[in-house]
Amino acid sequence: MPFPDFADRLQDVRSRIDAAVRRGGHEQAVTIVAVTKTHGPDAVEAAWAAGVADVGENRVQEAVPKMDAVTAPVRWHLIGHLQRNKVKFLPRFHLLHSLDNPRLADVVHQFATTSNHVVDALLQVNVAGEASKGGYALSDVRAEAERLRRHTGIRVRGVMTMAPIDADETLLRRIFSGARQARSVLADEGHPADELSMGMSGDYEIAVEEGATLVRLGTLLFGARSA
Repeated sequence: MPFPDFADRLQDVRSRIDAAVRRGGHEQAVTIVAVTKTHGPDAVEAAWAAGVADVGENRVQEAVPKMDAVTAPVRWHLIGHLQRNKVKFLPRFHLLHSLDNPRLADVVHQFATTSNHVVDALLQVNVAGEASKGGYALSDVRAEAERLRRHTGIRVRGVMTMAPIDADETLLRRIFSGARQARSVLADEGHPADELSMGMSGDYEIAVEEGATLVRLGTLLFGARSA
């Protein structure tokens, strides 16, 4: 049986999330997105069997064959960068976490309107200003929120952010609270921004304390990646 300890790992994570919600005081519901990148379809099936309905993939080219091989009716999340020539696959995803620049937003909107589709997406915000990561600067969020009101093919559901791997607690809290502020800006501009995708295996408890509604967990649930 693949991933025999998945259920035990999941139970521990859920207990820690519940405790973090209580500590943070935001009273939010938190969805676990099981990140199955580099794992096969059996990881998706294991997640579904244990009660996890949301699965995250980093790349379209890895996700699509996996989708075709899986029978479990999970909700697929695209959490990695989306190349503009792959927007045609967006209808297969429940949520795009990585709307990270205006040009991509324009292409997604154009595809959605011409295909009679609305794409649910999160604005990726680069709070720490890391050159190695994409995303909007906090200072650009309000202007982009105003611009995206005219993009009827995109439903902006909130914000996604990532913290540096070596970030200490002070920096983590600054990044996660910055993402929360960005979500408030989106809501002020009329977007249905109720989601905060932040927190991975190493920092998800702090992210939940700061208001995360979606946590992206791979190694913590599945163990070391196979590639």
